[in-house]
Amino acid sequence: MMEHKSMQQRTALITGASRGIGRACAVALAKAGARVAIAARNEAALEELAASLRSEGHEAFPAAVDLASAESIQAAAARIAKEFGKVDILVNNAGVTKDGLAVRMKRADWDMVLTTNLTGAFLMIQQVLPGMMRERWGRIINISSVVGEGGNAGQANYAASKAGLIGLTKSLAQEMASRSITVNAVAPGYIATDMTEGLPAEVKEKMTAAIPLRRVGTAEEVAAAVRFLASEEAGYITGHTLAVNGGLRM
Repeated sequence: MMEHKSMQQRTALITGASRGIGRACAVALAKAGARVAIAARNEAALEELAASLRSEGHEAFPAAVDLASAESIQAAAARIAKEFGKVDILVNNAGVTKDGLAVRMKRADWDMVLTTNLTGAFLMIQQVLPGMMRERWGRIINISSVVGEGGNAGQANYAASKAGLIGLTKSLAQEMASRSITVNAVAPGYIATDMTEGLPAEVKEKMTAAIPLRRVGTAEEVAAAVRFLASEEAGYITGHTLAVNGGLRM
């Protein structure tokens, strides 16, 4: 099967790219023809992914970044700009959890999740927007969550950060529409990743039973939605949240 090289000459930056959904997004965008800048904290995993992509003929550049640090974000963006020039497609995927009931949640746990998941995404957007505005073309895709739309007991911090990404998406979509920059969100449901792998069997069974499609999703299914929103074909879609959740929330 011929790979559809619709994103040649485009540079995509994916955060949280070392594993799970982020890694799947990097692979999908590389296969679509984009040069990929892959960012995460785990340098060894990034190097391994970059080597794997290069072995298949794709351009990949690993950049270590801590989304909780504004300095780290600026430094990573500068290294990527030096290597690849402007960023055309940004996938804000990096996310952390620190679950606990709100009544007992430590301020530090609230701050860490909001700073990484929401503020980090916003600061990364600020780094790439000037280049997109000059080119009058851009795709920003924020990875939210079904939890950002419906909430989840024990995840007040995570749900707030993911709901915040949806509000950020809609506001930016309005600001940037005149420059032909689209801003959308993807809200995955229960996806089989390292993050969900550690859950107890009974929790997994209960979650699967609540999904109309009766199965968990794959990282590749989320990446397919991201690839579509990053494409030329999705140019008339902006400010939208695309649910990839098997019908868990309609």
